[in-house]
Amino acid sequence: MPEFNTDDPLYDLAIIGGGINGAAIARDAAGRGWRVYLCEQGDLGGATSAASTKLIHGGLRYLEYYEFRLVREALMEREVLWGIAPHIIWPLRFVLPHHAGLRPAWLLRLGLFLYDHIGGRRRLPPTRTLRLDRDVAGGPLRPEFTRGFEYSDCWVEDSRLVVLNARDAAERGAMIAPRTRCASAVREGEAWRLTLTDAQDQSGAVGARPVGARTVRARALVNAAGPWVAEVLGGVLRSNNTARVRLVQGSHIVVPKLYDHDRCYIFQNADGRIFFSIPYEQDFTLIGTTDRDYAGDPGAVHISADEIAYLCAGASAYFRAPVTPAMVVWTYSGVRPLYDDGASAAQAATRDYVLTLDAPDGGPACLSVFGGKITTSRRLAEAALARLAPHLPAARGMAAGWTGKAALPGGNFPVDGFTALVDELRLDFPFLAAATARRLARAYGTRARVFLTGARRAEDLGRVLGADLTEAELRYLVDHEWVRHAVDALWRRSKLGLRLSAAEVAAVEQALADWRQG
Repeated sequence: MPEFNTDDPLYDLAIIGGGINGAAIARDAAGRGWRVYLCEQGDLGGATSAASTKLIHGGLRYLEYYEFRLVREALMEREVLWGIAPHIIWPLRFVLPHHAGLRPAWLLRLGLFLYDHIGGRRRLPPTRTLRLDRDVAGGPLRPEFTRGFEYSDCWVEDSRLVVLNARDAAERGAMIAPRTRCASAVREGEAWRLTLTDAQDQSGAVGARPVGARTVRARALVNAAGPWVAEVLGGVLRSNNTARVRLVQGSHIVVPKLYDHDRCYIFQNADGRIFFSIPYEQDFTLIGTTDRDYAGDPGAVHISADEIAYLCAGASAYFRAPVTPAMVVWTYSGVRPLYDDGASAAQAATRDYVLTLDAPDGGPACLSVFGGKITTSRRLAEAALARLAPHLPAARGMAAGWTGKAALPGGNFPVDGFTALVDELRLDFPFLAAATARRLARAYGTRARVFLTGARRAEDLGRVLGADLTEAELRYLVDHEWVRHAVDALWRRSKLGLRLSAAEVAAVEQALADWRQG
């Protein structure tokens, strides 16, 4: 095998796309000892992967479309992912009120029975029937909802899951290059040659590296560009293969907290769709999502007035207190790159992933990723590498399946050990407020100590830039999590943007600019 030449590097695997699928593939491949290069035109997890409903779930409604394999795989992954990242993933209980005139109670019970039993549930509690007129969960609901069901799924900090996969990949030898666009990829003999340029991020500034084209080579290529997968196939790879992708927009709204208990709701809408209401960032409620076909630039997606009205009307049909557009404090939208299975409605299009391999005789292979869910990203990575393994050198590291056993950065503590972790941080750093210790433990797990160690008082962490964000934490995000601009830190690595004023956001941006120039 040729030696690794940093002047003209030959990687085993190059990945276009730094969303959850690309990051998960990079992590798995790097752990197996392959030399990995990942480029992402924006921030890691900056598009679809940051715009989910934040759930690790089987997808209860997918049972209606007979997607039993997808649901079973996703249900099995819930406890696997919780086990390797208990700081950013934790269990939730969902309340499903029975709505007379929509899905009958027997169908809901059947679906929940399957949900409880086909996915190897061990730790998560099972489904139970509720009398909503006697349970605290019924308090916020309109009085006609008197019975329902409660079941388990998990929450995930979606964009942090992307970054932690990328962080782990980097620590295992992968080269992670955000804000780097692949302008072209061509086959040259037994390798791909990728031409890379600095991409502009959302602020309009170029990336961290000097402007100008550069190249890397790779024995195999993965197109994990998410909603840009077809654009990469046709424009970057110049492939004649037809990209069967359906772009579907999903939007969410955030409103002030609607109720005081910690359970979530899953509501049925009259149009057959379901949507969620979830406690969010202690003081808010998250409501979503919508499903509609999308034909524009995936990077320019935003919620419409119709979508806001739709979500408010749906929530108001269940809650005693109406939810109005005037209550909305934040919105976000994303474009799901679903495999086009010919379904007539966006909500019916498959959420399963599809992998297509282009491997001409004697030429390097290219694998394109269509669809997929955050929940199944680890399994997708295993499937992708199983397809690519015959086109790569023999693995030099761990065996397939290792990613389900090794903790993600900061997640090396028991799933029932979060409260103990918070208590330890407060004991060792008594100047931390309880809410701050909890937030840091949720974001960074055991790695919060990287920037806390050595601090004897709050002032040792530098200026407070807004809410409880300190210079020390922000510096950690720059040095370890590829943060470059305020939007990266405040809306993807955290949701502190909900709590900072415009002046405080500007102060964060200025601090980052000063560090870049220094």
